[in-house]
Amino acid sequence: MSIHIGAPEGAIAETVLLPGDPLRAKWIAENFLTDAVCYNEVRGMLGYTGYYDGKRVSVQGTGMGIPTTLIYAHELINSYGVKNLIRVGSAGSYQKDVQLRDIVIAMAASSNSGLNKIRFNGADFAPTASFSLFNKAIEMARQQQLPIKAGNILSSDEFYADDYDSYQQWADYGVLCVEMETAGLYTIAAKHRVNALAILTISDSLVTKEHTSAAEREQTFKEMINLALSIA
Repeated sequence: MSIHIGAPEGAIAETVLLPGDPLRAKWIAENFLTDAVCYNEVRGMLGYTGYYDGKRVSVQGTGMGIPTTLIYAHELINSYGVKNLIRVGSAGSYQKDVQLRDIVIAMAASSNSGLNKIRFNGADFAPTASFSLFNKAIEMARQQQLPIKAGNILSSDEFYADDYDSYQQWADYGVLCVEMETAGLYTIAAKHRVNALAILTISDSLVTKEHTSAAEREQTFKEMINLALSIA
């Protein structure tokens, strides 16, 4: 048992899916896992362990943003021995060819967060995906004939920016999309020598101003979750 996760020792699998929304963790457990058991309700941040295709897998909500994600990732790694952390979440597109419902695999995560500046005394650290999980995700996407895009993304501390068009500079440098957690996840995974990967579904576009409906997000999220579980 840790400060923010009330699970007993052995209750969490070595591979954990990490949605930001705890209710999405519940949805994943109920719709994709068999024999799922809820191991955490502390602060309403739900966590479950069950089986997918005979493999033991957990799913844990993390909340929004790098700081809260780091709390749960740190405790999962250090208190429960988790070895593979797979973020499954939504993102906003920065590119015309990254369209609604597309799946993006984050090779690396740029960030406007100050956390790594603090950690590395003002120097820049480049948070990157674990090659083993990244390679598995590419191979499984090919097997499933699932079109994906891969590249650099932005983990932002701001959801509502003062300057809406500030995304354009990131877009000019090839950044595919924006979310709020991956740079922190990749950093802590690197520190503790464990594997981390972010698989994201495009739910809206800053370029076209389009956004998906709740029903559309659910259908596309199913593809993302199936891909994540197939590499678990």
